[in-house]
Amino acid sequence: MSARIEKVVTSGTFALDGGEWDVDNNVWIVGDDAEVIVIDAPHDAPAIAAAIGDRAVSAIVLTHGHNDHVNAAVELAASTGAAIWFPSADRMLWDVEHTSPPDHDLVGGSTFEIAGSTLRAISTPGHSPGSTCLYSEDLGVVFSGDTLFNGGPGATGRSYSDFDTIIESIATALFTLPDDTTVHTGHGDDTRIGDEKPSLDEWITRGS
Repeated sequence: MSARIEKVVTSGTFALDGGEWDVDNNVWIVGDDAEVIVIDAPHDAPAIAAAIGDRAVSAIVLTHGHNDHVNAAVELAASTGAAIWFPSADRMLWDVEHTSPPDHDLVGGSTFEIAGSTLRAISTPGHSPGSTCLYSEDLGVVFSGDTLFNGGPGATGRSYSDFDTIIESIATALFTLPDDTTVHTGHGDDTRIGDEKPSLDEWITRGS
């Protein structure tokens, strides 16, 4: 039996470059009745813990370092006993939020086994230097963080981001996945690789 996927939406503030924005974030819980992996830990550790219930947490995996994806990670790790996996290229963002370091470096090719399914990390820089997606071939899904959304790439108009880099990441690392792959995003609604791929040239033309 393969793992199942659950979504929790938490609300809070995204802060960067002196600005603040109210945001809703998707937290993804992958596993079964006994054990799960948590993908991103924003805003509300008790709400995430409530969704986990009495299940063991084998890892907390953070797709990138923006505060609205990591600001509840240390509290969640303390309450669950799980280790935090985090891309080291975003450490400057982590250090704004937390004084203690993450436990493990998340790199392209890192794999996580959960409930008979495998999640594989794919490096997708651009939205931030360390942005990383998690792909499960057997589940037919990719967890895209803020790299790819329903309707376009993640924002690149702030510090540590680059539009050309995110486009290259999407084109070479995500749009090579099967068209029927479901994209579970860091904010908003799901999409599919095949639904987004035809818009690549339009995104390049408009430059965002």
